[in-house]
Amino acid sequence: MKPLQHILLSLGSNQGDSFENLQRAVDGIFQNIGSIKQLSPVYKTKAWGFEGADFLNCTLSATTTLAAEATLDALLAIEKQLGRERKQQAGYSDRPIDIDLLFYGDSIVETKKLTLPHPQLQKRNFVLFPLRDIAATFKHPLLKKTIEELTAETPDAEIPEKQSKWLKNPQAAYTFSTHNYIAIEGNIGAGKTTLATKISEDFNAKLILERFKDNPFLPKFYEDQARYAFPLEMSFLADRYQQLLDDIGQYDLFKDFMIADYDSQKSLIFAKVTLSEEEYSLYQKLHGIMYREIARPDLYVYLYQNTERLLENIKKRGRSYEQDISESYLVDINKGYLNMIKNKRGNNVKIIDISGLDFVENRADYLKVLDALQAME
Repeated sequence: MKPLQHILLSLGSNQGDSFENLQRAVDGIFQNIGSIKQLSPVYKTKAWGFEGADFLNCTLSATTTLAAEATLDALLAIEKQLGRERKQQAGYSDRPIDIDLLFYGDSIVETKKLTLPHPQLQKRNFVLFPLRDIAATFKHPLLKKTIEELTAETPDAEIPEKQSKWLKNPQAAYTFSTHNYIAIEGNIGAGKTTLATKISEDFNAKLILERFKDNPFLPKFYEDQARYAFPLEMSFLADRYQQLLDDIGQYDLFKDFMIADYDSQKSLIFAKVTLSEEEYSLYQKLHGIMYREIARPDLYVYLYQNTERLLENIKKRGRSYEQDISESYLVDINKGYLNMIKNKRGNNVKIIDISGLDFVENRADYLKVLDALQAME
């Protein structure tokens, strides 16, 4: 998964319904760029550098997996969609929307297309005042001063007027408040780890990831399944039990809920496929004894992906020991999950068909998955 980067943006408008323009820009940023962490109050300010109508301005902090120039391109596309036409002319002018990339983490960039940090922000109170509201202690990577310090030292004498009306964060429409513990499950290569990680980052959840990389039997299993199936499944049984016991039992006051990329039932599904009948009978008994007191997720989500895409994803992530996984093995695992789901009762088990979706590279697809999860609330 691409690394997550924190960004700070400045928005302004002085044409048409300026407040609505700002809201539409915020919505566009959420839909196309990333998760919005904070929105500043809206300020009314005088036009800066030219004679014109008053502006409404705000700032926001967000996270994105886009590179810096790709972020700029996305911002320009949002401006264009909202009626902004950038013209090659000297000076400043009225505009329905203006979105400036102020900071991209601590990056220092100077190209023909992009300069970071924004070179004029320390001279403009219409940027500094709302920025101070959400990032007062953030330190300018070039000037080595916090936003609070830059605001105190700015030569701009114009004082922006804080407005009482607030913009809405579109992310607030997505809530997981009714769940304490969510398990994201799926076949090998379905993207469950990626989805669980993205949700944990966007919605302040404690993340529980399976420690498969530490299992010494896994590469050996793919070379000789008959020999290593039982020790592999037993090692997974013990490790998953210990991890869930530790992680679920350690409540984090600073997180809103827990999300895991596996559930204890996963052990039974894979064991059913890989073990002999006698081995599985013993394994099932041990599983029942060990997991009797372990908390179960109050929302169980299964990501269904077609086999062809699973094989593509497995090849793409490049784990050498997985490259010879057969199509029939993936089909058997999928059948195991679906049979287990059929036997579960209640409305806390949901299947999301992600065939044709790419929620890693395409934010619109990620939001479709979030929409599907919200329909389950």
